[in-house]
Amino acid sequence: MAFPIEEKYILEVQSEMNVVFPLAFKKRMLKLNGGESIIMKQEFELYPFFDKSDNKRIRRTCNHIALETKNARECTGFSKNTIAIGADGSGNQIILLHDGDGILKDEIYFWNHELGDIKMLAKTHILSTENTDNSIWQRIKAILKI
Repeated sequence: MAFPIEEKYILEVQSEMNVVFPLAFKKRMLKLNGGESIIMKQEFELYPFFDKSDNKRIRRTCNHIALETKNARECTGFSKNTIAIGADGSGNQIILLHDGDGILKDEIYFWNHELGDIKMLAKTHILSTENTDNSIWQRIKAILKI
């Protein structure tokens, strides 16, 4: 279940990871920190920012972006310029990238853990809470032919 988060927790992660998240992504996560989507019976999960405001939120956000990125970097082919923001439940990651400067691009990519290849999916504005057509997941489906 996704819920709002205070901006200070996003700023903490940016500081810890030495990155700046795209504005559209931050706006979406402020309203809905994490969340799920289902396409043709396949679930995709956006990782939350770690929310330390109370014990309930700590438990709900223990699979946070910083931890999941750290875990993904242990995989061969996962770049240090890559931030994991979600997964499909099969080891593949939805990611943001930067060019070494820490400023994450305004594009969402799909990283295939078996092949190690990366494909652009959409701009981060597609994650807007006002966008109800689920188009990012439709684009993932089309690219992956699932």
